Amino acid sequence: MIFSTHALHPDVTRALQVLGPYRVASAPTPQAIIAESAGADMIVVRAPIPVGVIARNAVLRALIRHGAGLDMIPIPEATAAGVLVANVPGANAQTVAEHVVWTALALLRRHPQVNRDLRDKGWTAGRAHADHGRDLSGRVMGILGLGNIGQALARIATHGFGMTVLCHTRSPAHVPKGIVAVSFAKLLQRADVLALCAPLTDQTRGMVDAAALARMRPGAILINVARGPLVVEAALVDALQRGDLGGAALDVFDTQPLPEGHPLLALPNVILTPHMAGITEDSMLRMGQGVVAEIQRLVAGGLPENLVNPEAVARYRQRFAT
Repeated sequence: MIFSTHALHPDVTRALQVLGPYRVASAPTPQAIIAESAGADMIVVRAPIPVGVIARNAVLRALIRHGAGLDMIPIPEATAAGVLVANVPGANAQTVAEHVVWTALALLRRHPQVNRDLRDKGWTAGRAHADHGRDLSGRVMGILGLGNIGQALARIATHGFGMTVLCHTRSPAHVPKGIVAVSFAKLLQRADVLALCAPLTDQTRGMVDAAALARMRPGAILINVARGPLVVEAALVDALQRGDLGGAALDVFDTQPLPEGHPLLALPNVILTPHMAGITEDSMLRMGQGVVAEIQRLVAGGLPENLVNPEAVARYRQRFAT
């Protein structure tokens, strides 16, 4: 049985149903996932997998991430149990990169304020913000993390807007031509738009704290399409309230869903989206097709192309005699 924590694209659903019995969680909650994934051979992951789901399921073969980020999957537990983990890297990279550009343009052109004042105060009040708008073209795009999303964003920024692109990455020797790798301090100091595209690790958690925000250029834009805990939220709220930053676009948060009454909700120079930067009809189809391809390989007796825990293979083969 194939179990999915969420409903998937209709074409993907049909393809998975061809491969065997298919079930979707009634809700993407820990309780529903625990109760309804019992007996699953494979789990398609779009919500966190609760501790214990792997250990109690003797027939579980694989966890396939519908996307790239792996923080929803307890990989050490899966590896110890001989359960394979795979993801679909890059399938939504262009989608996320477009989201960064869209929100950067909106913040620089003061769209949240224009939209609010045009509706509440009239034409003249909304139009008055135009004098304070700024172009994206020719500015400096700073990118933290240069994986598939960071590289897609760099291409758009360079070829679409003539921007200078700086990055801070753990692999500076492999930075593509046209992108300049710099220290984190230099990235903060020079970026007009700072896009967070790095995975959440012990090294990146809390990386954008009060000290980092104080290093950013006055009026700079911060965009987080990575994971909420990269940013110290209280410090960001303080910086925005003081007017140190030109604005922020946040797709991810420390607590999701964003709690009612959170101070970010009251700030006029912030664009908030509910962890949807990588979700469009197009990207959902691409990610789903990647999931189907990985499950087809497993059904045929092979291994996933994007296997992320090869250490589990020996135990996996022992369990299923493959």
